[in-house]
Amino acid sequence: MKKVYYLKTCDTCRRILKELDLSSEFELQDIKSEAISVTQLDEMKALAGSYEALFSKRSQLYKKMDLKHQELTEKDFKAYILEHYTFLKRPVIIIDDTICIGNSKTTIEKAKATLGQ
Repeated sequence: MKKVYYLKTCDTCRRILKELDLSSEFELQDIKSEAISVTQLDEMKALAGSYEALFSKRSQLYKKMDLKHQELTEKDFKAYILEHYTFLKRPVIIIDDTICIGNSKTTIEKAKATLGQ
């Protein structure tokens, strides 16, 4: 599977997609217009190891809801990601059995290496 979960309105996501120059064999899913399904999230979790790894603690809602001061479980992370798209750390790039989560330089280098760039 070659898929990218991203936000079309996010400049960082657009910059990364342009930088990686993903071919037409990648399926792009704008998570704002096409919500993530439970099955898709479970597939991401299987590759990532946890829902927390997929959860964005930089989301404005995270700060607004004061989630930093709560003890969140894996079940909570899953529920929040399914509840609102901004809780998914983006972009999520899946290349076969490899998952690259977020926009850090290390993550993008990992994606490039996996793609052979």
